[in-house]
Amino acid sequence: LQQLKGILGLVRFTHETDLVSVMRSVFSQEHQWRWESGVLGCCFLFFLILTRYASKRKPGFFWISAMAPLTSVIVGSVLVYLTHAEQNGVQVIGHLKKGLNPPSVSELAFRSPYLMTAIKTGIITGVIVLAEGVAVGRSFAMFKNYHIDGNREMIAFGMMNIAGSCTSCYLTTGPFSRTAVNFNAGCRTAVSNIVMATAVMITLLFLTPLFHYTPLVVLSSIIISAMLGLIDYEAAVSLWKVDKCDFIVCMSAYIGVVFCSVEIGLVIAVAISLLRMLMSVARPRTFLLGNIPNSMIYRSIDQYPIANTVPGVLILQIDAPVYFANANYLRERISRWIYEEEEKVKSTGGSSLQYVILDLSAVGSLDTSGISMLEEVKKNIDRRDFKLVLANPRSEVIKKLEKTKFMESIGQEWIYLTVGEAVAACNFMLHRSKSNNPATEKVKVEELPGLLIGSSHSFGVMVHR
Repeated sequence: LQQLKGILGLVRFTHETDLVSVMRSVFSQEHQWRWESGVLGCCFLFFLILTRYASKRKPGFFWISAMAPLTSVIVGSVLVYLTHAEQNGVQVIGHLKKGLNPPSVSELAFRSPYLMTAIKTGIITGVIVLAEGVAVGRSFAMFKNYHIDGNREMIAFGMMNIAGSCTSCYLTTGPFSRTAVNFNAGCRTAVSNIVMATAVMITLLFLTPLFHYTPLVVLSSIIISAMLGLIDYEAAVSLWKVDKCDFIVCMSAYIGVVFCSVEIGLVIAVAISLLRMLMSVARPRTFLLGNIPNSMIYRSIDQYPIANTVPGVLILQIDAPVYFANANYLRERISRWIYEEEEKVKSTGGSSLQYVILDLSAVGSLDTSGISMLEEVKKNIDRRDFKLVLANPRSEVIKKLEKTKFMESIGQEWIYLTVGEAVAACNFMLHRSKSNNPATEKVKVEELPGLLIGSSHSFGVMVHR
């Protein structure tokens, strides 16, 4: 939007980047619009867009789009020189001093009274520069499918600004406009920066007088055309179809950038992403599992409607690590599952609930709050005269449970490698209690080894034998 200043030939313009401020500045100076600049800018903008479209249709002519910006600068400078357009309101770059900036190492003052102010300002500015530069780099990295390392970017920005401070340079970052132009020119590797820096150095040393007549409107057209090539509405539509939350993050960042600033847009996007992450951590998914017919596989009955629940057994799966942030939610959710199952049994007259199996295969870790949650769940289940069974706990979970009294309270014989074997054990105990066979009464639960105790035979196999 800032490039409207060059397109319309305005002399005074706002430094803000939001839509409202820019439009207010544009329409408040309507009487100062220069039609010459507007016509010239639209012509060059049309030329740049046309060459990019032709290069996409005919990949063999990629060089046309790459040469278009330089061609526009040369043609624009020649037109202004021949027609003296600068005298008719077309703004030009004007006089540029040749040569490189002098070294400024000797001007460093560590005893300056403004040193602390400079340090505070430098820290804030550095954080903003790093955030903006990495965000710009990652946005362009998505187009070429390569990886951006934030740590390396931080080191690069730091070394670049340290070297620049010693040569009278201002704060350096990865500006969106220049990056877009570089990307639109077809640059693929960091070597392009070396070529570009060499070209800029040669230009500053010898060729700056040639840019005296370069119209600013051409530079604005180059930047606008590069920006237009980055608009990908199909990606937004895809986000809406695939993940509504990602679409909200995308549109929030877009609205923040358009109506506020790039920094505000980044803050909004990061804040919403963090909120989404916290919500997923604080409210992990839990599933009611059922048996796939003619198999020993147990899956969510919501995902597989053909899955059948096991009479007398409630099988639940926790789909996230258990931390202090979600322990209370999981405890309440498990209690609600048990209550709903009891109400269902009462209404349908089915087999009463006897066992609650927790599938911990997705629980990669848990903290002390998670252990306390399991202890409270077990107490709740014991009060209802049910039995808690664990299936497939991870090694880290087992190690932490062994360091507490929870393992002793639940009993190692009620920990199994798979849900299928845990269900088989529960069914065996249910069948034994119903049949009341004296031959089976001699069998104790402790004599039926669980998988995690070191037995070479699984309980499920023993039952089927």
